[in-house]
Amino acid sequence: MFRKIRIALLLAILFAVAMNAWVDRANSRNWERTLRVAVYPINGDQSRAGARYIRALEREDFLPVEAYFKEQGQRYDLPLKNLVDIRLAHEVTEPPPALPAGAGMLDTMLWSLKLRYWAFRVDKYEGPAPEVKMFMLFFDPATHDKLPHSVGLEKGLIGVVQAYAGRRFAARNNVVFTHELLHTVGASDKYHPGNNMPVFPEGYAEPDRTPRLPQSLAEIMGGRIPLGETRAVMPGSLAQTLIGPVTAMEINWLTPDDYRLADAGGGR
Repeated sequence: MFRKIRIALLLAILFAVAMNAWVDRANSRNWERTLRVAVYPINGDQSRAGARYIRALEREDFLPVEAYFKEQGQRYDLPLKNLVDIRLAHEVTEPPPALPAGAGMLDTMLWSLKLRYWAFRVDKYEGPAPEVKMFMLFFDPATHDKLPHSVGLEKGLIGVVQAYAGRRFAARNNVVFTHELLHTVGASDKYHPGNNMPVFPEGYAEPDRTPRLPQSLAEIMGGRIPLGETRAVMPGSLAQTLIGPVTAMEINWLTPDDYRLADAGGGR
């Protein structure tokens, strides 16, 4: 009898967690009110450069991301003007759990649960409860030629952003930040995982451009500006990106009917 009660309680807890996650995801994508986002800086390599950069970090550093969402939302005629509100939270000293190399489906699911529990445990933010939590790890560019992969999880509404500690990297950091933030609200990657080349046509900012290549902008979830069949470069800032119609549909900025109309040439 005790075992049955324990199983019933566990199932009830899991059901409550699942329902709460479903409600959070639904609320984050209805765009009827401003999406609250909190940024938690982390010194990713315990470097002096990372510590200095985090001390100087301000909410204003993320205003370009807010402005980008506003500008892109206007392209899709969203009535809400201030789509996201980004606030700077306290520094987190404990690194997030790392996804094991070559992780399979089960390992990835377990890592996701660990990450969500870790995020709950380290969160001491005292402001209004954010819908999305973005943990931003900063590394010394002098000692890191390459950074680990950033991730954004729709389940749990959590992002882990790998960034460089340096003012000259701020604009590019915001590109990665925005890419992962869009993941949390339902956007999918639009590049080939093997070579990081944007997928045509949904990963292209201007798929109807003639000639097709080189492109001048990046679709934000395509990640790069295609310059040739096998060459693409990272955008230097959000000004070199846009949110394409497939991404807009995924994050509920376009209905499927709107998308079909646009795809037929009768819409935006």
